[in-house]
Amino acid sequence: MSMNIACLDLEGVLVPEIWIAFAEASGIPELKRTTRDEPDYDKLMNWRLGILEEHGLGLKEIQETISTIDPLPGAKEFLDSLRDMTQTIIISDTFEQFAKPLMVKLGMPTLFCNTLEVAEDGKITGFQMRCEKSKLTTVKALQSCGFETIATGDSFNDLAMIQASKAGFLFRSTESIKAEHPELPAYEEYSDLLAAFKAAL
Repeated sequence: MSMNIACLDLEGVLVPEIWIAFAEASGIPELKRTTRDEPDYDKLMNWRLGILEEHGLGLKEIQETISTIDPLPGAKEFLDSLRDMTQTIIISDTFEQFAKPLMVKLGMPTLFCNTLEVAEDGKITGFQMRCEKSKLTTVKALQSCGFETIATGDSFNDLAMIQASKAGFLFRSTESIKAEHPELPAYEEYSDLLAAFKAAL
């Protein structure tokens, strides 16, 4: 019998988009672009780092904003219920240095994410992706260990993980992504998402 494992995106699914919160706090609207707008994550991150450098902003300023962010209303309860049903991993393209305080607020679930390269003065000089196509690669690796994955996310970079899974759902996604993928069930409420996971288990 194979084991199930739930694979969740973080931003937009469980917590607000970190870069949008920072864009608002710093008054730099260009930083509102996310993987919903730019499917090429590498391009997006390099562009963000350029803007941070231009404005003389570093890790400390972003972490100050993150300390004020709470999980989305109902997210922790949803996650607790899901973790009662099955093993759960959050697979995110965010960075350890951003996600840690949010993991504490979510009850320390398992998180697979990436790492920032930070200079001693706090300037973010680069980033290291854990692996190529991290979400899809992780799901495939779990499947190779005998797990069946059930996945959810909201953005372009979640689609491969959702499509490769035994069952997969869009959650609070954009109208354009939903229109492009009518085959993927799309939910707006945690209660409906939880019911979908329960049915897929």
